[in-house]
Amino acid sequence: MIKKAQLSFLFGGLIISLAEFVSAHCPLCTIGAGAAAAGAAWLGVSKVVIGLFIGAFAMSMGMWFSRIIKKKYFPFQNSIIIFIVFFSTILPLLPIFRAIGPLYIPFLGEYGTTYAFNYSLASSFLGGIITLISPSLNKKIKEKRGGKGIPYQGIIITFSLLLIIGIILQVIFK
Repeated sequence: MIKKAQLSFLFGGLIISLAEFVSAHCPLCTIGAGAAAAGAAWLGVSKVVIGLFIGAFAMSMGMWFSRIIKKKYFPFQNSIIIFIVFFSTILPLLPIFRAIGPLYIPFLGEYGTTYAFNYSLASSFLGGIITLISPSLNKKIKEKRGGKGIPYQGIIITFSLLLIIGIILQVIFK
């Protein structure tokens, strides 16, 4: 039987591997996401929110490292690099920001079923997804504005989304 953690990794890997085009973040985004995670831990923010920022940091690192190798050696090279960097960043840090709680699924069984669920791991995937889609969102906003954007628009979009989701998660998981 597949364990829940393995299923989470497979689901996260599937999402990351479906990305065909990678518009990588700059080093400033990567450092900013890492600093946000460190700042959140220093301020006593929920481990779930820290997981969100660590996931964003890991995805940004993966996207950044995938740009380093200019020549394509095999199909989905960038996606594989992103996958490896993402999980090699998240997995060693998991014991530090682990927040395990109940996940009640009401439609399974006669009275529903409750599972132990790693909220931090799920929020890491959410942070990674936000970081992965923000360059596309930035591009669409620029297209709507006739190719014009404001300075540091990509960073503003990424951090705004992370901040909004982080505040929501902090309220939910005090």
